[in-house]
Amino acid sequence: MQAITVRDRDAGLCLTELPDPRAAENDVVVRVHAAAMTSGEFDWPSTWSDRAGRDRTPSVPGHAVSGVVDELGYGTTGLTVGQRVFGVTDWFRDGALAEYVAVEARNLAPLPVGVDHAAAAAAAISGLTAWQALFDHARLTAGQTVLIHGAAGGVGSIAAQLAHEVGCRVIGSGRRAHRERVLGAGVEAFLDLEAERLEDIGAVDVVLDVIGGDILQRSTAVVRPGGTLVTIAEPPTTQPADGRAVFFIVEADRSRLAALAERLRDGRVTANVAAVRSLADAPAALVPNAPRVGGTTIVGVRQGS
Repeated sequence: MQAITVRDRDAGLCLTELPDPRAAENDVVVRVHAAAMTSGEFDWPSTWSDRAGRDRTPSVPGHAVSGVVDELGYGTTGLTVGQRVFGVTDWFRDGALAEYVAVEARNLAPLPVGVDHAAAAAAAISGLTAWQALFDHARLTAGQTVLIHGAAGGVGSIAAQLAHEVGCRVIGSGRRAHRERVLGAGVEAFLDLEAERLEDIGAVDVVLDVIGGDILQRSTAVVRPGGTLVTIAEPPTTQPADGRAVFFIVEADRSRLAALAERLRDGRVTANVAAVRSLADAPAALVPNAPRVGGTTIVGVRQGS
């Protein structure tokens, strides 16, 4: 099969011929239709080594996947050959920038007919991250005010929609060029990080940060007592006064994926797909540490449903 691989940090991504994967116990092999790579994968130890610390390069990155079950491993239950699925592959195994990928079945959920594979791949990690940040870690409830940094991006845009759905007041931050896009996704107010002071927005119950650095540090000041700052960018070095700061790495969760699938099908959540590139174009399109784009770049591996 064809796959995108990485051998070392300097060589970058390249199109490679690899053996087709086989399904281990409780695995499925997915015929990949669409996949996405998460920003920062080159910085993750799991990209370069297995759980025992052994080198596992050349490795296949891109851990968000949408496709069709092609093979079942021994003992696998809950999924069938030919079924449409989407989800998140294990960080310490090869990812989905390939024609086929072996995935633990529990990391996948059924994908309803009518939901585009590109949208599903974009929502897999971004949607799970937003859901876990808001509901598992921040315990967001109706009536609260939430500030979402990077609200035009993959995680931020879905987080804004989820927060709006439960009845929260949503403030989205970003660059001024993204103002109209952000305000169209359930966001009540927009904070222009290029021209407006973060500290002037007033107190909020929850901050979701995807940027890190100075924005993360300054965000602690706007969290009201009892509130929560959740970040996926880097571990925070300060805590909000009388509040919590949480850093986490998203984990696969079939029930959360199923809830996202329902929302994608019903139109309650729309995934922000910035562009769709072919597998051959992926090495140029997915340059590590490239400037942020408004949304998720998807690799379309094959056509069809």
